[in-house]
Amino acid sequence: MSTPTPPPTHSNQPPAAARPCLDPIALERLRELDPSGQNKLIERVLAAYLKSLDRLLPELAQARGEQLDLQVVRHVSHTLKSSSASLGALDLAERCAEIETRARNQQAEGMEALLDAMLDDIQQVRLALTALAPTTP
Repeated sequence: MSTPTPPPTHSNQPPAAARPCLDPIALERLRELDPSGQNKLIERVLAAYLKSLDRLLPELAQARGEQLDLQVVRHVSHTLKSSSASLGALDLAERCAEIETRARNQQAEGMEALLDAMLDDIQQVRLALTALAPTTP
């Protein structure tokens, strides 16, 4: 009797860590709005996004104090969801959408782990944006 062959342990899809955290198509759409780069649209959008992070992350940290403030969590995740998607940070936008829905439904269970993962995603996006900034036209 022969032993069945185990299924392959890898797929053709890159692992999440290997995928770029910024969708090149979304970035290209932004570039198309200012093809010559004369208006510095990309730089302004990146700066506004990073400034928004600087404002929202302390709010989130405070909301995670002694008692989790789901209203603030919902607000922060909602705000980051759309702005992250517009920059092509699609994984972050998706995680923000999940957090927003859970916060709206008052589902605090498991929220801390989701928020930790969101902060990890934000750090990756911030690094990618910082690396992108000097090369934008």
